[in-house]
Amino acid sequence: MKLKQLLFSILLFNFSACSDAETTPSQEEEGGQDTPTASVTKTVTIDAGQTFQTIKGFAASDCWTPAFVGKYWTNNRNEIAELLFSSEIADGQPKGIGLSMWRINMGGGSMEQGDDSGISNVSRRAESYLNDDLTLDWTRCEGQRYFMEQAKELGCDQFVLFSNTPPVQYTKNGKGFSSEGNKSNLKEDCYDDFANYMADVAAHYQSEGYNITHISPINEPQFSWNDGGQEGSPWTNDEAAHLIRELDKALTEHSLSTDILPGEAAEWTYLYSIKDDENRSKVLEAFYEPSSSAYIGNLSHVKKLIGGHSYWTDSTWDGMRNTRQRMAQAAAQYGLEVWQTEWSMLGDNYSSTEFGSYDTATTMDIALYMSRVIHNDLTVAGVTSWSYWTSMDISQWGQKDRFLLISLVPNGWTGDGGDTGLLRNGGSYEAMPTLWVLGNYSRFIRPGYQRIALSLNESLNFFGSAWISPEKDKIVAVYTNYSNKGIRLSETRQGWNGEVSSIMTYTTTQDKDLVEKSYAPDKEVILDAESVTTVVYTLK
Repeated sequence: MKLKQLLFSILLFNFSACSDAETTPSQEEEGGQDTPTASVTKTVTIDAGQTFQTIKGFAASDCWTPAFVGKYWTNNRNEIAELLFSSEIADGQPKGIGLSMWRINMGGGSMEQGDDSGISNVSRRAESYLNDDLTLDWTRCEGQRYFMEQAKELGCDQFVLFSNTPPVQYTKNGKGFSSEGNKSNLKEDCYDDFANYMADVAAHYQSEGYNITHISPINEPQFSWNDGGQEGSPWTNDEAAHLIRELDKALTEHSLSTDILPGEAAEWTYLYSIKDDENRSKVLEAFYEPSSSAYIGNLSHVKKLIGGHSYWTDSTWDGMRNTRQRMAQAAAQYGLEVWQTEWSMLGDNYSSTEFGSYDTATTMDIALYMSRVIHNDLTVAGVTSWSYWTSMDISQWGQKDRFLLISLVPNGWTGDGGDTGLLRNGGSYEAMPTLWVLGNYSRFIRPGYQRIALSLNESLNFFGSAWISPEKDKIVAVYTNYSNKGIRLSETRQGWNGEVSSIMTYTTTQDKDLVEKSYAPDKEVILDAESVTTVVYTLK
């Protein structure tokens, strides 16, 4: 997001009022029995002459269970990888969601420590490449390496390495989680060691043919990470800046073009305001104000970029929009590009008007809600990259698909709170609606696509965004229809580079997984009730 604050209101508020007309189209005029019917017409204007941010990619992470699936689930790991990375469409059905970016956890070594790690959940322990004698073992992380290989083979060519904790050999307490809870767990004399380790990992994979675009050296530094629930470390802004400076130096010494992704703030508000601990708040100002002691804006591997997470600020439509607007305004002051690097449905404070409770919510209810978050991150926050948190996990405690895209059932699993070590036994999986709704964006809005103006009478129940390809020969629009009525789109097209030669739609509902349908160029598109639909226009 590289816009001046003076133009910010144009970026955010390009909506125009329009009227909704009740109509009952016949099957004949809509092209036959396979076409859904609509009872409401919505007018929309797509203006390719107004452009905004350019997308870098859509991603998910390999925390935590892919380490097990990639190593032990040899009977079906290929199919799972295909769901995440394939862009192929066969018989009117995308085989996967075509992620264009993959986030890889550089673990801290708690897996090697076993029960002595202090992390009781086996699936939350992670391997490291670092041996106790400080040599490197590249045979480690076999399961994670498998998904990296599959991602590259299936067309994903952007890889981001991230770290939750320094390797245990470098931590103050010898663990992958903190004892202090408000300061870094990294030994004072190991900042350069940790930085060089991360650069070594990047250099190794770069030499293996992987495009390591970024390293994210810290994760959610505002949290204490002192309960042993998983690997993690807090960081003050000055500590984080110290590490980033050392990493910048190490990347230069390794002759790497890899950049640094700063931030990974636990929620958007930490970027622009003081919350809980001022030494871990107002991150934008701390990192990018030249007079700050934590200033990193002059480093060669830091390219005016900040990352943050969409957790905890998404419980209502108005609330999520207000937070994202404030964050985007603050980022625009420093000319920063913003990445949203983690989201899943954490918390229990979602409006009761949405789906009552997780007990009564359908998996599609949760996926539809996710589309609200993605939409507002893209159109209000103006992010250039959007990442889901866990690509796959065991569904426990009635969470349905709140925290995952692919649900795993290990062989021998008997229910909630079981032994996650059973992941070593293999198992079965199910692709959830969250996977396919993310695919409505990731499969079709490719790196280099630029957001263009889409004006409609936007509400929490009907919204959309539009994007144009770098070659100007494709326009993609993604709509969410929350209502229980089908919607006919009455379009006005402005600034398009040629006439429409074909229209394809890809619809996700509780019963459809990106189902493909073709429309004649002169026909109006119908959106299913309770759906997310991607409309792809090919131009002559």
